[in-house]
Amino acid sequence: MAKKRYPETKILSKNFDKENSWTFDVARENGAYTMFEKALKEMTPDQVIEEVKTSRLRGRGGAGFPTGVKWSFVPKDVDKPKYLALNADESEPGTFKDRWLMELDPHMVLEGCLICAYATGLSTIYIYVRGEYPLSQERLWGAIREAEEKGFLGENIQGSGFSCNAYVHTGAGAYICGEETGLLESLEGKRGHPRIKPPFPAVEGAFGCPTVINNVETLAHVPWIIEHGGEAFAKQGIAPDPDNPRSNGSTGTKLFGVSGDIKTPGCWEFEFGITVKELLYDYAGGPLDGREIKAVIPGGLSMPVLTADELDVPMGFDDLVKVGSGLGTACAIVMDDTCCMVEASENIAHFFADESCGQCTPCREGCHWMEKIFKKFNANQGTRSDLDLLEGLFVNIEGRTICALADAAVWPLRSIIRKFRHEFVAKMTPEEQAAEKEAQAEKARETAGVS
Repeated sequence: MAKKRYPETKILSKNFDKENSWTFDVARENGAYTMFEKALKEMTPDQVIEEVKTSRLRGRGGAGFPTGVKWSFVPKDVDKPKYLALNADESEPGTFKDRWLMELDPHMVLEGCLICAYATGLSTIYIYVRGEYPLSQERLWGAIREAEEKGFLGENIQGSGFSCNAYVHTGAGAYICGEETGLLESLEGKRGHPRIKPPFPAVEGAFGCPTVINNVETLAHVPWIIEHGGEAFAKQGIAPDPDNPRSNGSTGTKLFGVSGDIKTPGCWEFEFGITVKELLYDYAGGPLDGREIKAVIPGGLSMPVLTADELDVPMGFDDLVKVGSGLGTACAIVMDDTCCMVEASENIAHFFADESCGQCTPCREGCHWMEKIFKKFNANQGTRSDLDLLEGLFVNIEGRTICALADAAVWPLRSIIRKFRHEFVAKMTPEEQAAEKEAQAEKARETAGVS
């Protein structure tokens, strides 16, 4: 019997397989800028915002904040220019979804930016691209030049009275600049240190002016929403949780990526609802021959891990939270049974320690401290007290910094220790292993006595 396959949906990826899909002529043949024209000619800015609110589109960069709500925060009557900062930094390990959009359909990305700019009264679009994405930068600059030549960028666009310009700004390879206010600092030519909020960027962002910050994939959805309506978008995916009045569900489609110890790494587009297991086995081909999946980080490096027994869960914002993880960027990293989780932990800790901007003491000191402890385990010198020390570090790092980098470091590491403690015990000294064995036996006796 053939495996049940979750149906693919082509909205964001509809032009990926077309020849020269990144050029204006091909994009225009497939509808590029028609929804921007519709917004300019048939809709008021407030109507565009309401349509996006109705869609319940949530940010695709990892945080999942409602996009229409974010747009509505931009003040209308201010005597300042307003900006859009498109977050195209995509430096989350294992994540490569925005790259495909920028390289294969930059005009869709630019159209989404323009509709956002019109809806919120923005005069300038800054596309902040990861420095290691040279082709993305080239394709975006090409799309901007073509859009200018065809009258979709510049002064008095299509005779509407609306004017807007766009620029590509290249990052310097810092993970911290994927955080929205770190991005703004870098955009202004300063060190990428995240800002304390409030004030929030919608009120005081780039150069002290109101600024909308959205992810590439988020704005690429907007043309479809304008064409088909917010209600149609909201019907796709996972409906809000009826038991949670604050739930917005997971509406629309999503680009899902898979990398790591898997047969066919790749990127696919589905409506929300596909399970982690279906994604890995039906589309990414499952583990390599003779191996088994041990652990999966479902969305980039910064989410808690899932074990092989926890994969039958929908890839959705709320659903993964219920099982103790999170959607993140929805690009899964797979680790099979040949992966040492202690070595993986040292690697993860090293990444976050190296990428910390150093502004906050808990992150600056704590991430390096965690790395040193994991190095100690990998040298077979770890102790039970080291595991207790790590648990204390997690508490004193998480939630105590300006941005969420420290939290992102804690989440996968804490989950690995709790779910794969036996691998850390195996790296302890013989004396410590004996003490751990006795402690576990004593715990089992106490449990049996209680029952």
